[in-house]
Amino acid sequence: MHPSAHVDTFARDNLPPPEQWPEFLDSPDTRYPARMNAAVELLDRALEDGHSDSVALRTDEASCTYAQLQARVDAIARVLRGRMRLVPGNRVLLRGTNNPMMAACLLAVIKAGLVAVPTMPLLRAKDLAPVVEKARVSAALCDLQLRDEIDRLRAQTDALEQVMFFNDGSGEDDALETWLADTPEPLEACDTAQDDVALIAFTSGTTGKPKGTMHFHRDIVAMCDLFPRHILKPTADDIFCGTPPLAFTFGLGGMLCFPLRVGASVLLLERGTPESLLGAIERHRATIVFTAPTMYRQMAMIASRFDLSSLKKSVSAGEALPDATRQLWKQASGIEMIDGIGSTEMIHIFVSSAPDDVRRGAIGKPVPGYEARVVDDAMNEVAHGVVGKLAVKGPTGCRYLADPRQLDYVRNGWNLPGDAFAMDEDGYFYYQARSDDMIISGGYNIAGPEVESALLLHEAVAECGVVGVRDEARGQLVKAFVVLKTGWRADERLVAALQDFVKQTIAPYKYPRAIEFCETLPRTETGKLQRFRLREG
Repeated sequence: MHPSAHVDTFARDNLPPPEQWPEFLDSPDTRYPARMNAAVELLDRALEDGHSDSVALRTDEASCTYAQLQARVDAIARVLRGRMRLVPGNRVLLRGTNNPMMAACLLAVIKAGLVAVPTMPLLRAKDLAPVVEKARVSAALCDLQLRDEIDRLRAQTDALEQVMFFNDGSGEDDALETWLADTPEPLEACDTAQDDVALIAFTSGTTGKPKGTMHFHRDIVAMCDLFPRHILKPTADDIFCGTPPLAFTFGLGGMLCFPLRVGASVLLLERGTPESLLGAIERHRATIVFTAPTMYRQMAMIASRFDLSSLKKSVSAGEALPDATRQLWKQASGIEMIDGIGSTEMIHIFVSSAPDDVRRGAIGKPVPGYEARVVDDAMNEVAHGVVGKLAVKGPTGCRYLADPRQLDYVRNGWNLPGDAFAMDEDGYFYYQARSDDMIISGGYNIAGPEVESALLLHEAVAECGVVGVRDEARGQLVKAFVVLKTGWRADERLVAALQDFVKQTIAPYKYPRAIEFCETLPRTETGKLQRFRLREG
């Protein structure tokens, strides 16, 4: 590793031992100098390339040029270094919705050589406490509208020594805006090493205590130079928009880093519904949208009410994309979806396909720079068409913050994201389920997402989730939770009709032997279906 710029060496000290790291592959797209600051690469470099007066960030109320964003980022970084007396390597908790100040705070933390620890807006104090404790966070920048949970957190722990609130014009000492004085001189960025930790992104924690994934400055830039460069192919004329939170690495890429890397602009929406997202695309003439499969399905139902003629590309990730949803969106918008699978541990998408290379039912092939295979429990590659575990390696990879689960995620130099896949003879990867979501019923292995995809083809089904529940006779029973479209009646006749429909669509033994109708399905803030809550009943 290169000499660190961090005065506070906690992050580097708590990386896994090198022998537990995955193998990192060399790629011509990700060969960077020894000294590199990700915020400089994403923002200052755009000004050097002539984008000073181009719009960087948009909202319904205002817009911000690259020069204005740089001035604000530099002003925040001065507060972090000056009034807050933070030193390179200190961790900073970031709390905010998708708005320009949240974006500027993220960039300022990185530019100042600090370590950003962004968190989902809906997290409560009890969720934030283990994050603060695990990452030894002593300072926070928080949107004023999220103050209540920070105050509750500070009542529970003395760890947070100082908090500044942004989007706060009160003039109080703890209002970040009170201390901002934009000056024309650019701030000198911290001279960080490319392998200094810049970001600790915490996983959702749905299967236990959340894990902190540690990403270097080079990793943040690398995610911009792989999937976007080879699959998405954005230009400076593009206007990005979408719903994933900036605290989610899917959102950090699509809603901030990817557009900045090419001098494009991004429309930041604090709250996204199908109507508001479609309306925003129409008003701002957005060209690229990022969101989850469920949102695409809901938008497809009402897309005809909006002018989407500006939209060129749609990116789906965060959970499995059913083919029925892909086709529904294509019919509604005329756009072939760019599907992708990534992970917080790998920072962004590593398997995908450009629209012209899509193969029905498949997510795609490894993004250039990555390698992937399907393996058995002994890490042996399985035959084409056989279901096994996805293994991947590339220029990015898993490094957990002081966590023994590193040994579960990385084996023999490969990252194991925990997904069951099959690969065909042409190298296309087909998602089956999360490895721990495979249903074993009567000796058969059944992938819940496949059953969900079949159910979604029925005209009555708006949403559904499929899990395995305990059954004495079969070990597990396939059970579907179904949200109906308006006008359909939940009764036994419809249960039988749905079961017959699935039997005719996929292998009959996979049909849901139990169906429960419900008003909504439990989802995370990023749109992922919480199957563990369905299993809990």
